[in-house]
Amino acid sequence: MTRRQVSVTRTIAATPEQIFELLADPTRHPLLDGSGTVTAAREDNPERLELGSTFGMNMKMGARYRITNTVVEYEKNHLIAWRHFGGHRWRWRLEPAADGRTTVTETFDWSTARVPFLIELAGYPARNKAGIVATLDRLAGMFPEQG
Repeated sequence: MTRRQVSVTRTIAATPEQIFELLADPTRHPLLDGSGTVTAAREDNPERLELGSTFGMNMKMGARYRITNTVVEYEKNHLIAWRHFGGHRWRWRLEPAADGRTTVTETFDWSTARVPFLIELAGYPARNKAGIVATLDRLAGMFPEQG
């Protein structure tokens, strides 16, 4: 784990545009979250995310709290990433695949974190990888295979 990133990739039965539409709508994030920590989008969020947008989520990890994120990477229908005050990033990369499908890679990147060793000490990389798998399962369930 010297790269300080964990990623999971899955092919989803939807176009990059369909998936990006979900990711760029902060009100949909609680529906996607497989970690169980994102409880609701805040009401003052923008309708659609773009580079530099800030948006908030109500969270619960033991105690309830609120977090504000900033979109720090953005390529429409291809890439979106956000970070909060801790500096680590959540990144989504979308690549077109055959038959109108998309190869989706979600990454938890703590290489940019203010205190990366604390993230490792607390066991977040392994926990977040499990959350990413569950999130991609939810995403796939939103676009069931046809046939």
